[in-house]
Amino acid sequence: MLHPTSGSARCANGTRSDPSSPSCSNTASQWRKKTRQAQNSAQSRSAGPTGEGGFKAEAGRYRLYVALICPWASRTLIARALKGLEDVIPVTIVNPTLTDQGWQFGGYPGADEDPLFDSTYMHELYTRADPEFTGRATVPVLWDMKQNVMVNNESADILRMLDTAFEELVPSDVRLFPEAIGDQIETLNKRVYDKLNNGVYKSGFASSQKAYDEAVSEVFETLDMLEEKLTGDYIFGDQLTETDIRIFVTLIRFDAAYYGIFKTNRRQIADYPRLSAYMERILRLPGVRDTVDMDHITRGYYSIKALNPNGIRPVGPDHITKLLEAV
Repeated sequence: MLHPTSGSARCANGTRSDPSSPSCSNTASQWRKKTRQAQNSAQSRSAGPTGEGGFKAEAGRYRLYVALICPWASRTLIARALKGLEDVIPVTIVNPTLTDQGWQFGGYPGADEDPLFDSTYMHELYTRADPEFTGRATVPVLWDMKQNVMVNNESADILRMLDTAFEELVPSDVRLFPEAIGDQIETLNKRVYDKLNNGVYKSGFASSQKAYDEAVSEVFETLDMLEEKLTGDYIFGDQLTETDIRIFVTLIRFDAAYYGIFKTNRRQIADYPRLSAYMERILRLPGVRDTVDMDHITRGYYSIKALNPNGIRPVGPDHITKLLEAV
């Protein structure tokens, strides 16, 4: 069921939910209308906190639509892998390069055609879910193939669903949002989102020197804080949480994309010993490496015409290439 909501960060066909802060994409899009969002919840038995009626957790019932360039979509892919849900929830990957109609299916190595409706663009899926939908066709999307409805298009919600809703089908020792430290997770998530995940975008799309200076300072203040905080394997000690996933998706893109295209070039992640080791540690977790496609990532970011009109991609950095080859 489609419900109006303000939502939070997600990748869109041209802009983020806040049009002043573009995400994963070109800022120029002709398919811009007033935003509405799908908000339901997949639950084992009953309705969840974000929807009415609930969706039963069943193998093969749901499909996850993602863009590998997009850090918000990628965190749902990582949760799917860590929870062992690859055989339960199939995935469709869109083209990493934005068109003037947003995310497109197929047409690039590793990009899929839409297997359900043979759609050309992601926005067709949105209007299929709700013919009156007016908004930006964002990823990720969790789609119910049984009812042919959109379950949810908010990455934070989908990540939480994947953490618990399919536990009866695929039991797991991994708990990405342990209630015992839930308040700490929420507090740090907020800072990481505003100053780092979204901070690199605020830096890259800043329209004034002052805005850029403020944004890039916040990015590196946050990286400095995380470097200091990392005294165990993960950000909250020895327990992997969703906060680690939220941090990782920015770290793995930083040196290859954000350092150049978004001008966050004060330092690289390679200059942070703890963060570098932490990034590699998460990359080596089961299934995580398969969610990282540096070709899609650099192709997508360096195709942003507003920032890189000629679309030329840099060849490096070598340390990221070697890391990905080694894992």
